[in-house]
Amino acid sequence: MINLDLNIVSTLILAIVLCLFGNFIKNKFSIFNKVCIPTPVIGGLFFSLLIFILRKFGILEITMDTSLMPYFLSIFFISVGFCINIFSAKGGGKLLFLYWLLCAFLGLFQNLIAVFSSKLLHIKPLLGFMCGSVSMEGGHGYALAFGKTIESLGIENACAIGIAAATLGLITGGLLGGPVGRFLIYKYDLKPLKGGSRLFKNNKNQNTIKTNKPKFQFTPIVFLENILILLLIMNISFFVSNIINLKTNIIIPNIVIGMLLSVIINNFNIKKQVFEFYEDLFEFIQNISLDIFLTMALMSIDLYALSSLLGPILIIVFFQVLFVLIYGVFICFRVLGKDYDAAIMISGLIGHTLGATPNALANMSTLTSKYGKSETAFLIVPMVGAFLLDAFSMPCILFFINFLK
Repeated sequence: MINLDLNIVSTLILAIVLCLFGNFIKNKFSIFNKVCIPTPVIGGLFFSLLIFILRKFGILEITMDTSLMPYFLSIFFISVGFCINIFSAKGGGKLLFLYWLLCAFLGLFQNLIAVFSSKLLHIKPLLGFMCGSVSMEGGHGYALAFGKTIESLGIENACAIGIAAATLGLITGGLLGGPVGRFLIYKYDLKPLKGGSRLFKNNKNQNTIKTNKPKFQFTPIVFLENILILLLIMNISFFVSNIINLKTNIIIPNIVIGMLLSVIINNFNIKKQVFEFYEDLFEFIQNISLDIFLTMALMSIDLYALSSLLGPILIIVFFQVLFVLIYGVFICFRVLGKDYDAAIMISGLIGHTLGATPNALANMSTLTSKYGKSETAFLIVPMVGAFLLDAFSMPCILFFINFLK
């Protein structure tokens, strides 16, 4: 077997090539574009399947350096923050609370589904529990962290099962979020509100400078100012996140800090007009950074290692997916207002309650690029998925672990 070790630059090149390949396939076969499958999902999954087949037959094994992933993710969240205007928000707090509450209840039900399914499949409840909100809402990070805790209780393979479930969730969340959002948009003939979405109606203040010029017609100095501020915020967010963790043992993701800082700076600039911020530029950066991050995440999935763990995991994850779809479409969509913003938020909910917040944002970006903007969704979903949900998820997970041990 050939062993290929890709360095950081080679891995980045591969991710870009797969992004372009995914875009080519999406344009070539209209079904992918029609059902709103994100480009990175197409390219990334194709490559991971290809490597699985090559490794299965003893032909090729690839090791990749994906250490750039956290930086691309941070850049994306900061860019999102530069497109949010809090001065024109109308009732945002209530909608944020509703979405958080819906996701919290979803996590509770995911744990109940996992435990009851493990009873039906005659596997240890704590192993089945690893296919609950630990891996679905928590993703790979929670799966590793709490998997080690469960293994310390004498339950073998908890981490491996959690990682397998999180991976399956990541794949299904990326494949289903866009199509479900599209279904809701067409079924209810939904359109974005004129002048912005629900939280940004009648917005006379622009959060970025708009001109009648074509995109990107600004000076190199203005471009460098925008990039410099973005990179400074990213650096500060990593530093602050580490300091908080060291001093208080509380984990606040750097992406949350970065997004909050960019929102604060952008809205301060609305009042003072110190800098020239261009929405077109930040949207451009958003698209690139998210596509590369998600492609790297999907292309580096080790399907070969997961193949021996599938069995009961597939069954439990199937139940989880089915519940999320029913809960999202028939309950959450109605509670959130049954409008265009709600449809976009449901595509995001499917993404981050089955996989990860970047999945949610990729689903929403695919829809909004085709049907129109939804500032509401891009304000609420990242805040809940990346940070606020932890306030409920962690105590809930710890309760179940202590109850089942």
